Amino acid sequence: MYNKSAIAANIRKARLTKNYSQEYLGLRLNISQNAYSKIEIGLSSISIQRIFEIAEVFEVDVCDLIITKSKLLRRG
Repeated sequence: MYNKSAIAANIRKARLTKNYSQEYLGLRLNISQNAYSKIEIGLSSISIQRIFEIAEVFEVDVCDLIITKSKLLRRG
């Protein structure tokens, strides 16, 4: 099981860090801004392929997008 809302929050944080607009991400991912927005708020199921695509746009590791705080605690 994965925490969709935590992944969505990580994606949003990465976008804001890069100062990218949702429209820009939609264009880069070949989806509408509305579809991208649904990813960020957790209303849309996201495939592993899409997570890899998003990580590539942000130039981050996939782990940066999928790790949750609870997983960090279990690793230590």
